[in-house]
Amino acid sequence: MERVNQTSSVSEFILLGLSSRPEDQKPLFVLFLIIYLITITGNLLIILAIHSDPQLQTPMYFFLSFLSFTDICFTTTIVPRMLVNFLSKKTISYAGCLTQMYFIYALGNTDSFLLAVMAFDRYVAICDPFHYVTTMSHHRCVLLVAFSCSFTHVHSLLHTLLLNHLTFCDSNVIHHFLCDLSPLMKLSCSSTFVNEAVIMTEGPIVLVTPFLFITFSYMRILITVLKIPSAAGKRKAFSTCGSHLTVVILFYGSIFYVYLQPLSTYTVQDHMATLVYTVLSSMLNPFIYSLRNKDLKQGLRKLMGKRKSQEAPS
Repeated sequence: MERVNQTSSVSEFILLGLSSRPEDQKPLFVLFLIIYLITITGNLLIILAIHSDPQLQTPMYFFLSFLSFTDICFTTTIVPRMLVNFLSKKTISYAGCLTQMYFIYALGNTDSFLLAVMAFDRYVAICDPFHYVTTMSHHRCVLLVAFSCSFTHVHSLLHTLLLNHLTFCDSNVIHHFLCDLSPLMKLSCSSTFVNEAVIMTEGPIVLVTPFLFITFSYMRILITVLKIPSAAGKRKAFSTCGSHLTVVILFYGSIFYVYLQPLSTYTVQDHMATLVYTVLSSMLNPFIYSLRNKDLKQGLRKLMGKRKSQEAPS
């Protein structure tokens, strides 16, 4: 990935970003700096609260801590480059562009797989509670996280290597705020048949399979919950899934809008949907999980209480 495309006359790309108007650059810089700081702070607090509270040492929160860590890395792959481009030249090197694309796909799909793993955790907890401890053992949880991370990196590496074999001639202007696969393929002056074939075959499998797994898990959960005789029992069961389901709808709704369409129809209108799953979902996840989860709110209060007691003069 570090080598420059030898058959290309392009050594760098120009990211047009969200706006080309000079008067918009500083307001956008301030806005996305605030979003970035909120994202890092919120997800870091979630991680610290989970690891500092013994009551949160469960598989669900184990997966949530990794989701928060992935969101921090995911946002850091995108927003700092946007901030630089708002205040300086909107250029990115060829190697830098491919590197960014690699981590966007690797971390974005890791988010997707972790959401599927969390759905499986809720399915076992509600549909098979007597075997929950053995099914969701720590060893199995570690394996699920390891698979979610490693498989998505292989997937991303495949698309990055295929893109690196394309030829880029004179045009180097990317009508986007990040290095995404579809806009880059549009710039290529060589055949993209192999790339498109892989995207249309392997891509949907990686993208849709976790979503189908989540859908199946929630169908089984719904069937099980509807059999619970008491209304209070139903509310309790649904309350453990509400936060996760909200995040799933936000994440997959925007990602399907962008990627489940032909390459030729990819337009500037997709920027907002891309912002939702790359930037906004990572910022909102801590709020969604903490506001709807009593245990996590209690863990955050304990964490902040510890910090205040440590800062207080002895």
